[in-house]
Amino acid sequence: MENNVHLLKEFYSQLLLVNGLSRQSVETYIQSVKDFLLYLSENKISIDSVDNQKLVYYFQNRKLSGISELTISKDMAAMRAFGFLMVEKQIWQENFLYNLDKPKGAKLLPSVLSVEQVDQILSKIDVSTPLGVRDRALFEVIYSCGLRISEASNLLISNIHFDERILIVTGKGSKERLVPFGSDAELWLKKWLFEERGKIAGERIIPYVFLNYNGEQYTRKGIWKNFKNRESKCNLNVKVHTLRHSFATHLLQGGADLRSVQEMLGHASLSTTQIYTHIDDEQLKDFHKEFFPGHKGTNSEE
Repeated sequence: MENNVHLLKEFYSQLLLVNGLSRQSVETYIQSVKDFLLYLSENKISIDSVDNQKLVYYFQNRKLSGISELTISKDMAAMRAFGFLMVEKQIWQENFLYNLDKPKGAKLLPSVLSVEQVDQILSKIDVSTPLGVRDRALFEVIYSCGLRISEASNLLISNIHFDERILIVTGKGSKERLVPFGSDAELWLKKWLFEERGKIAGERIIPYVFLNYNGEQYTRKGIWKNFKNRESKCNLNVKVHTLRHSFATHLLQGGADLRSVQEMLGHASLSTTQIYTHIDDEQLKDFHKEFFPGHKGTNSEE
């Protein structure tokens, strides 16, 4: 394993700088390749001796150890990217991963909250303190705009346009997109930015919208922990990302077209967005019938 550390470092740089993947995606790819290299080390297999048969044995071993087909499919995607580096460095004669078929396991449907459950989480936030107002603004924006946690963490004040009620969001691969936000998000954003944020930031000029208690950028990990505490108080087993899934589902249920939802989510492929159309019809009946935004009664014309 130690002998292959330089390959991991080179692979990391390639994914980040050449392929333009987000840091989170890069770390996922790296972990998949680390697992593979560890397997080679434990079984005393040199990396330059890898071929189709050894790869088949590896993925069979993964499956027998209880790894899901969905995870194995993700591992194969990472390994295919790694294979390009192996060919480029002339360690492998070809990218053997393209000789193997990915598992055809069913895609997991995303967990989705009803409008009432979203309201339950948001309404329980204590807004009597500056950080409480920050949290209300933060989670309103994540829901209203379908943001990833990293996108909320990196959101800049200069990218909020209240007149048009639009955010400029930097997503995966540093791609920018325009996303509208609703009236509730506008209300709490203004309260945070114009009334409470200065109490945390002081005289410092900090470009990020959301700050931690030290007046520094609110990190992805900090946001995740914050929401984890809140969902437990509501007796719900969900993640911050569930707000993004709920945003997409509520939009489609309200009548938005798939292509528009794709653009707002920042999905590169329409097929990724289509998963929201497969959520059970009985579950969808429980969702709000009016167009999003306005989880408190805003109508579709807004």
